[in-house]
Amino acid sequence: MKIYLTRHGQTDLNAKKLMQGRSDIPLNEMGRSQARAAHDKIADVKFDAVYSSPLDRAIETAEIISGVSRSQIIIDERIIETDFGKYEQRPYATMGLPMNLYWMLPEVFKAPETVESTKGMIERVRSFFEDLEKKNYDTVLIACHGGIIRVIRGYLEGAKRGYIWRPRPKNCEIRIYESCNEEYKLIQDILI
Repeated sequence: MKIYLTRHGQTDLNAKKLMQGRSDIPLNEMGRSQARAAHDKIADVKFDAVYSSPLDRAIETAEIISGVSRSQIIIDERIIETDFGKYEQRPYATMGLPMNLYWMLPEVFKAPETVESTKGMIERVRSFFEDLEKKNYDTVLIACHGGIIRVIRGYLEGAKRGYIWRPRPKNCEIRIYESCNEEYKLIQDILI
């Protein structure tokens, strides 16, 4: 199976450097332009399945990149963005030490009460892929979010911690993985 993994296009909150999390913010014009550019890079690819987070910015990105209608996209709650709780829509610069640790040292991060733990994200991703791997797909597009992509990369690349925090996923970047002998290998990274 080939997996095309992408982060949604830019939103106004991304442009303003505000924590977005589960706030359901649509793509802005730059985000739509990024998604169209990503589509153009892989226009000849036909997907057996297109998965998206339930947030509109991911759904619209999936729609544009894949060229399929919204009704054909499989929406899965397990690949929704991290729940940042009370930190949603706050400037990165004002979040304070607890959330800065989240980005710098997630393995020692003790999530504030309203913030989803890294462990919870890892469990969601594992469950999603256990189900996906039972399907008989050759080529799949997954459109989701920066936080959850870090955990998906950890799963696909076999990271002991369960995530790969750096480099930060860019809007509409496409990482292509291929399964071989029950392992995944990164075969291409397409930057937009």
